[in-house]
Amino acid sequence: MKNTFGNSVSVTIFGESHGSEIGVVLDGLAPGIQVKEDEIAEKLRLRRPSGSISTKRVEPDHFRIVSGVFNGATTGTPVCILIPNENTKSKDYSGTRSLARPGHADYTAYCKYHGFEDYRGGGHFSGRITAALVAAGAIALSALEGKGILIGTHIARCAGIPDRGFMDLQEDIRNLSGTGFAVLDNEAAVKMREAMEQAAKEGDSVGGILETAVTGLPAGIGEPWFDSLESVLSHALFSIPAVKGVEFGDGFALSDLRGSDANDSFAVQDGRITTRTNHNGGINGGISNGMPLLFRCAVKPTPSIYKEQDTADFFTRTEKKIVISGRHDPAIVHRARIVADCVTALVLCDVLAQRYGTDYLAGDGE
Repeated sequence: MKNTFGNSVSVTIFGESHGSEIGVVLDGLAPGIQVKEDEIAEKLRLRRPSGSISTKRVEPDHFRIVSGVFNGATTGTPVCILIPNENTKSKDYSGTRSLARPGHADYTAYCKYHGFEDYRGGGHFSGRITAALVAAGAIALSALEGKGILIGTHIARCAGIPDRGFMDLQEDIRNLSGTGFAVLDNEAAVKMREAMEQAAKEGDSVGGILETAVTGLPAGIGEPWFDSLESVLSHALFSIPAVKGVEFGDGFALSDLRGSDANDSFAVQDGRITTRTNHNGGINGGISNGMPLLFRCAVKPTPSIYKEQDTADFFTRTEKKIVISGRHDPAIVHRARIVADCVTALVLCDVLAQRYGTDYLAGDGE
């Protein structure tokens, strides 16, 4: 089972939705990176459920840093963070043990782990585990900000309702940083919330699209072919539960354009090489070109819904009906955006450390 991602800076996640604790090990960070527990707590807050548009399972996320940090800074040894699960209701899952919940990993987990998997709340496949990614990502985000690299994600679309696009990237990213519902247009935010609430009333769910922008990333980051910047980011982003698509720049829309429209013409501004447009999302040949990095993630509707659905019993190999009980989100796109930020930060810390060395993140290097 592969639970580690990264080379120079690696992240390992562990735990199950209804186990005693979940956690993360962040290895390869340079010594001397400032670690502020209030910033970790704030990022965890942004992921936490809130009100009628989220699950009723609200975990306080009382995390503990048990290694790798001393006197408020990284020591250079592995950073381990533990987060207890304090609000579980495992009995909600006992009656559907052998029923494959549509859209979930129950059947595939059974096939892979031969029935020994912890099935409660989705076990190791649960979105609950993303809290560990956020805790580690909060440290990565802070380290990158110290190098002038900012990351921000907004809900570009939810239930078919669009938000406005990024305009002033620096200002938009800073405005998004502390908001619990990451939308740039207030009217769009109201309509999205209404759509989520309506889906919840009907026992259903909605999905959406997240759009992420990164500013301050230097040119020359990434590799051609198999470790292209798009490849590595996509690998990590697809690990976020419910992400079913990733596109960079104009993505699939580029296929409808001519080359004369899709190409980004180069220019010189204040002695710096730039492009006049950014259809390719800041990447050429798998390597960053110094323009803002732009990409989008498609997030499917929450698979746990309260409507009756067709399924199969994988113990008896018979067709059944299922009505899922328990506590579930009518949408997860608004909670997933901070996960997208943190996963992006972890990937960028890794590729930057590969390029410039691990001390780069602590302030040394180019």
